Amino acid sequence: QVQLVESGGGSVQAGGSLRLSCAASGHTIRDYCMAWFRQAPGRKREGVASIGNFGDGSSTYAASVKGRFTIAKDNAENILYLQMNSLKPEETAMYYCAAIACLGGGGWYEYNYWGQGTQVTVSS
Repeated sequence: QVQLVESGGGSVQAGGSLRLSCAASGHTIRDYCMAWFRQAPGRKREGVASIGNFGDGSSTYAASVKGRFTIAKDNAENILYLQMNSLKPEETAMYYCAAIACLGGGGWYEYNYWGQGTQVTVSS
């Protein structure tokens, strides 16, 4: 099993940047496909970005964040990152890290490990 703990959230003005981290323990993330999701109050959870474990960094992004967000895995440190640039007020949400044991590329999976989330608030 893997345990996931997110950090790096906070408050930022529109147009600003944040980098979220998801520290994994209990197992190496080399064996996991991972992703970032977000959920705003009253809205459904949505996938933001995902990354596989083929070693080529293959990833998938929601259309709304493509070109502004970057997902990355640091297998040596066992940390998943999400660099978020040009943030918008409508991206205020709780951001969650997720994982599933797999051998795959960037894509969306039925993740079965989740962190507790980190809050991101973007003011206009």
